[in-house]
Amino acid sequence: MYPSDPVRRRLSLGLSVLSVFLPLSLLAQSGASALVRVAVVRNQSLAPVTFVPATVVSRNDAELSAEVEGRLVMVAEVGDELASGDTVAVIEDRSLQLLKLEMEAEVVRAEARLKFLESELQRFTTLAESNLAAANQIDLTRSERDAAVGDLDVAKARLAQNQDKLNKTRILAPHSGIVVERLMTPGERVTEGSPVVRLVDQDHLEVIARAPLDYYQYVRRGQVLELQGGPQALTGKVRTVVAVGDENTHLFELRIDLEGRPFPVGQTVKVAVPTSDSREVLTIPRDALVLRSEGQSVFVIDGKNQARKVSVKTGTGAGGEIEVHGDLVAGDRVVVRGNERLQPGQTVEIQESN
Repeated sequence: MYPSDPVRRRLSLGLSVLSVFLPLSLLAQSGASALVRVAVVRNQSLAPVTFVPATVVSRNDAELSAEVEGRLVMVAEVGDELASGDTVAVIEDRSLQLLKLEMEAEVVRAEARLKFLESELQRFTTLAESNLAAANQIDLTRSERDAAVGDLDVAKARLAQNQDKLNKTRILAPHSGIVVERLMTPGERVTEGSPVVRLVDQDHLEVIARAPLDYYQYVRRGQVLELQGGPQALTGKVRTVVAVGDENTHLFELRIDLEGRPFPVGQTVKVAVPTSDSREVLTIPRDALVLRSEGQSVFVIDGKNQARKVSVKTGTGAGGEIEVHGDLVAGDRVVVRGNERLQPGQTVEIQESN
């Protein structure tokens, strides 16, 4: 006969009270089960690593400069986020606009002279057929016509050059990014090459690390390495390895791609660089480790869903996994959630992972 719901609630409340006042070892002996999550011990290919310092940088970090002379009338503010092609700064263009009008007039005059000389050449050629025009007159007109063609080309080229300068009075963002520094402000006069703003792309980041040359042979393009920055840990793929070491420091450079914006530009991180070839080892999730003053251990769940405490020593780590040495075999179930208050011999109820 099963107890009614009110009786079951009183029993559950009483057990909760006992869990507060009774030692955990007595609670385990009382038959109370613990709710836990488990993971499987597995064989994995890992290599020992050493952590080297590295820096997060943007792949597009540009100091934008003026390409024409003039007075600044607008400069983007620090913190402005711009898309590729957006206006970063504007230089006054009044003198160039007036010069454009003059050059357009020069083009019109050159086109009119060329049209007149082509008409004259055609007229003299017609007269020559009736012996009414001298050959030298035709040659002179043809020469002037050819010179007029060149004058028109020069006038058009000068107009195009002026238009190019007009286009450069607007400094455009070569890539998307955020303005992190304003090197000049509106009202100041710039010359060709004067730096105006610094624009940093926050979406295309990489990590630059330098490691001892002894480890160069163990790092290759496309390899996934662990990165640590403060409390955050993630992985990144090696984009390139510079196969030239510094003769003074005996270090080589590697660059690692980052996805998204996990770190700000300029942050110092640590990169796990392999120091030898990979080898097969037993690994468990780091969350399975129980750290006590007497050492490290894990709880293994047997076929009867009872916890067995196993002392372990750790080795190489990779992401959320870590190498262990102890009385474990591949396929063992270890507790990764609920192991803090678990006792040896205690029965467990295994909760499915989400």
